[in-house]
Amino acid sequence: MVLPGTLSQITFMIVVFTHHLYHKVVGCLHRKTKNTQQKNNTMETQNKTIITVENTIDAPKEKVWEYFTKPEHITKWNNASEDWFTPRAENDLRVGGNFVYRMEAKDGSFGFDFGGTYDEVKNNELIQYTIGDGRKVKINFSGDGSKTRVTESFEAENMNSTELQKTGWQSILDNFKKYTESN
Repeated sequence: MVLPGTLSQITFMIVVFTHHLYHKVVGCLHRKTKNTQQKNNTMETQNKTIITVENTIDAPKEKVWEYFTKPEHITKWNNASEDWFTPRAENDLRVGGNFVYRMEAKDGSFGFDFGGTYDEVKNNELIQYTIGDGRKVKINFSGDGSKTRVTESFEAENMNSTELQKTGWQSILDNFKKYTESN
């Protein structure tokens, strides 16, 4: 016998697990394809959808950079909604360095690691990285003293609508703004 609400929870977990598994497989295939392309000296010519989110934070670039990149701050703002959190963050902020943020539902029903490798880092100005599934992300920091504009552009994935992806990433950036301005 299935308890009320249990079927929808099971369905949700299957969808989330399938999504997570998809990204693991795509990441492995991307790395294999990338290695083959490098050996053959060819380039991928696929059209990609780029999504951009941005926010202006009432704080100088140096503070915004610190709060955006230090693990002790990342764990305080890196969630798209109140029912999620980031219990752990690791960040080796240098070209070739890796990062991983553990994101989990507060009720313990699901969690995943979000991570990648840094391609370019310019202190207080720019971060570019490749996510584990091969997608690229670019983050610009620009400011004029007491205000800093953070602009994130990322390659969309194919499992969720661009609107859903944009909403999620914007929510996280909005949380970052609130956290940074209140501390």
